[in-house]
Amino acid sequence: MQIALLILILLPLTEIYLMIKVGSAIGAFNTISITILTAILGMYFAKLQGIATLRSALENLRVNKKPIADILSGFCLLIAALFLIFPGFLTDTIGFLLLIPFTRNFILKNFFNKPQGVEDNIIEIKPEEIDEHDRFK
Repeated sequence: MQIALLILILLPLTEIYLMIKVGSAIGAFNTISITILTAILGMYFAKLQGIATLRSALENLRVNKKPIADILSGFCLLIAALFLIFPGFLTDTIGFLLLIPFTRNFILKNFFNKPQGVEDNIIEIKPEEIDEHDRFK
């Protein structure tokens, strides 16, 4: 909770600082143009990657494989699209990094990987029918 609040405060301040620095170097019009261009390009590439991820997930379902990686990849693409919608250079950079399959896979492997040697916990049971009279003994 406190980390989220800190991010909600620091992220806009960082974006404003970067906008002022870049705007003073290349001009206000160029800064706004770059921000709009990155949002448009990012959303276009997010759409293409999202469609490819959806197709991959459907193919995995068709061959009875779990589409866990595709679901996580789709979640990263959703986060990337949100970051690309927000105006700013830092959020655009994070968004574009999440759009690149190499960096997205690197992030997924490092943050969503289960520890080595841990197997899925499967409990097998043998159902037993209970007679109504035995139930209250």
